[in-house]
Amino acid sequence: MKKYRVGIIGFAHMHINNVAGIYGEHPQVEFVACSDTVPAIPELREAPYTRTWNIKNVMKNQGITKFYDDYNEMLDKEKFDIIICCSENAKHPDIVEACAKSGVNVCVEKPMAMSYEHAWRMVRACQLNGTTMMINWPLTWSPTAHKAKTHIDEGVIGRVLQMKWRAGHTGPLGPGAAHAGVSETADSMSGAERSATWWHQSSAGGGAMLDFCCYGAMVSRWYIGEQAISAVGMKANLDSQWGDADDNGAMIVRFPNAMCMLEGTWTTWDHGIPGGPIVYGTKGTLVVDSINGKPVVRLEKGHGQRTIYEPDPLLENRHQASWEFIHHLETGKPLHPTVEMTFNLEVMAILDAGVRSAKSGKMETVNSVHWQNQ
Repeated sequence: MKKYRVGIIGFAHMHINNVAGIYGEHPQVEFVACSDTVPAIPELREAPYTRTWNIKNVMKNQGITKFYDDYNEMLDKEKFDIIICCSENAKHPDIVEACAKSGVNVCVEKPMAMSYEHAWRMVRACQLNGTTMMINWPLTWSPTAHKAKTHIDEGVIGRVLQMKWRAGHTGPLGPGAAHAGVSETADSMSGAERSATWWHQSSAGGGAMLDFCCYGAMVSRWYIGEQAISAVGMKANLDSQWGDADDNGAMIVRFPNAMCMLEGTWTTWDHGIPGGPIVYGTKGTLVVDSINGKPVVRLEKGHGQRTIYEPDPLLENRHQASWEFIHHLETGKPLHPTVEMTFNLEVMAILDAGVRSAKSGKMETVNSVHWQNQ
């Protein structure tokens, strides 16, 4: 059984704690070494989910003993099959280009990039060098998300007309923040300490719109099955004035025959309603929900006509990022559409239109200049 030599570049995103654990559980994975990017602003404190804490936690839990200060040096000196990229969003294209040049496949944590231009750089690098890039979406590994998609494709709710998505919390490092793969919750941090993290720096690709509306862009493109036309976006910094990135964002996305509302927030203690996806069709409504802590899909037909569906388990050897990627590399079979890089170019075109709209104050089309010139 072949062993896959895996490395890590980037510890800015706290999802690395969970993603590294998922790769570490795969029997064919062997961690080799890791490295981090250099932050534009040094962090002021080490606490759960900060960059330095993530490095120490992952290296300890996964038994990684080699750390390089420069990831380019690491790529020159070590042999890898897969690199996990969990850096700040703005550094994704540089990392993917370096990996592609070294002939290494990459698993990039969502969102794919901070702009469509960056995303296209990443795809182009992989195509020119014959490497594979997978975009990891936690939502891809949700059995309820797959169950809802199956019902949509079977016509259970007729033609999709609308979809809603809302996601968020008190902030990546906000009060009581808890992230998958870690038992600890975030410590109380001052505004100055949080502002020194990339999350609250727009130039680093921080902000709630990129962090959470990206999920809505992905799932709407997946569920509706065709590309969007345009988007209207709005974002604001409502309660995080010590940083320059938004802490709330929303997008309305127009598809040829449907529309979607996507929301992301870092100032919410509880959503009060299911975050979704909630899908409205000509014959009913599907709600990805939980009842008594149990994930379900709820079908509403009106007038009290309700059916609760339990999700089916995902395929055993394709149920998480590491298994999906290695299955693809070993068999040559296509990746799940939601993690495949050219599908994610379309996702980024949607997200990019919303981001551009929030800046311009106008509706923006998804066919940006970069889309037209690809």
